[in-house]
Amino acid sequence: MNIRPVKRVISALETSDGAGVRLRRSLGQSQWARLDPFLLLDEFNSDDPDDYIGGFPSHPHRGFETVTYMLAGRMLHEDHMGNRGELEPGAVQWMTAAGGIIHSEMPQQQDGLLRGFQLWVNLPGSLKMAPASYRDIKPDDIPQVRLSGGGMAKIIAGHFEGQNKQTVGAVTGNATAVDFFDLKLVPGEVFICAVASDRNAFFYVYDGQANSGEPGQLTGVDRWQAALLGAGDHWRVEAGGQGAGILFLSAIPTGEPVAQQGPFVMNTREEVEQAMRDYRDGTLTAHAG
Repeated sequence: MNIRPVKRVISALETSDGAGVRLRRSLGQSQWARLDPFLLLDEFNSDDPDDYIGGFPSHPHRGFETVTYMLAGRMLHEDHMGNRGELEPGAVQWMTAAGGIIHSEMPQQQDGLLRGFQLWVNLPGSLKMAPASYRDIKPDDIPQVRLSGGGMAKIIAGHFEGQNKQTVGAVTGNATAVDFFDLKLVPGEVFICAVASDRNAFFYVYDGQANSGEPGQLTGVDRWQAALLGAGDHWRVEAGGQGAGILFLSAIPTGEPVAQQGPFVMNTREEVEQAMRDYRDGTLTAHAG
């Protein structure tokens, strides 16, 4: 067993996006704060409606996938293809923007807690101009596994090896073979899982605190920090004294150059400029496929 060490810790920065939605951004706060194919990870978490009520009005994407995962509150997704889905607590929206999509995500509440995450996953160049697609995943469709240490794992995407069996997540077969687990560990719990050596992996602590690595060589990771993992074939983490809420993600890297301008992520600057022209000319969604 070769335990992956923590190679870098990225503390989330407070910022805003959309129509003034306050959030914390770990991956994606700069072009150097990425891990192929993961481009961005945002956490929004507030019970003050002034922090979120403006939502994310209609806007474009091209060249990657967006994954929105809700812990509390409700958001409504609508897009140019006619898709409409309400994200409730525990639900996931998996959107493959690919060649082009125009959508909005708007809060469906006037007060109360709104909490969740948005992840951006890059697509390989061969799929950047494929037709867009959207999937609305209900909480009951996400498998849950009780861990031997007392915690719980939600298997949002990919394959989870644990409790002497494999659990298949709600989403499989995507281009970068993403594994996406939400772990709720009890105080002091130790969790170990296999991670194929050809994958890049990181985790984000959204509640509590965690320590990762070989015993005696642990790296502490606090709330609102993302930890990028080095080479190895297993991940080992220990929850702190208050337990830990952790998002774990791994995927096969694209190994391709990244050119980004806002909501457009392509391989070259010329492709980004073409996306901007397409959006300006009203043809962004006409070129896919």
